[in-house]
Amino acid sequence: MTVLPPIDAPNGAYRERNFVPARTALLNVDMQNGEFNEELLFRARLDGTPEAKKRAFYERIADVVIPNQARLQDAARAAGIEVIFTVIESLTQDGRDRGLDHKISGLHWPKGSWEAKPIEAVGPRGDEIIIPKTASGIFNCTNLEYVLRNLGIDYLVIYGVVTDQCVESAIRDAADRGFLVTQVEDCCAADAPGSHEGSIEAMRGHYCRTRTTDEVIAEIQGA
Repeated sequence: MTVLPPIDAPNGAYRERNFVPARTALLNVDMQNGEFNEELLFRARLDGTPEAKKRAFYERIADVVIPNQARLQDAARAAGIEVIFTVIESLTQDGRDRGLDHKISGLHWPKGSWEAKPIEAVGPRGDEIIIPKTASGIFNCTNLEYVLRNLGIDYLVIYGVVTDQCVESAIRDAADRGFLVTQVEDCCAADAPGSHEGSIEAMRGHYCRTRTTDEVIAEIQGA
């Protein structure tokens, strides 16, 4: 019989324990066409374009994040682990339902738009769940917690974009609601490398475990 560390164990031992696949779900945050597509990547590689200042972001998504997410999700599906997706998508065409911060920021992808759809390479398969959101924090503006409770989920593996914004919000809120969270560092990206690294370190050991794709896959397969 496995003996779990006490909840108040020093050094976060309880938080660092392995997840239980049957009670685990992956949460892919905002990996959608509006955040990344081949046209954005092409323009980012041209000097002087508005997208050029985010070249490192788009190249990390293309070269690191998408390949790692694809491997991770394939391993999860093979083990029967639920894979859930959230995307920024207004409930209306004009975005009148959006949260105030998204209105101020001019962030709006209409209901049913191409930009709101998940990136095909790392998108849902079969009847996997997609939950649209209209604010940064998915737990604050959707029924995600209700869905997770119905699925019997206690552990969340969270990753996506942007590391220091929507991903970090999801991790903090999940921890506050009693889920044990694993963040997959090399399945995330931020607009600036420093922002990514700073967020990872802020979350590490406080709100979640931090792991690489290879480490999470090994844990899935080992379980």
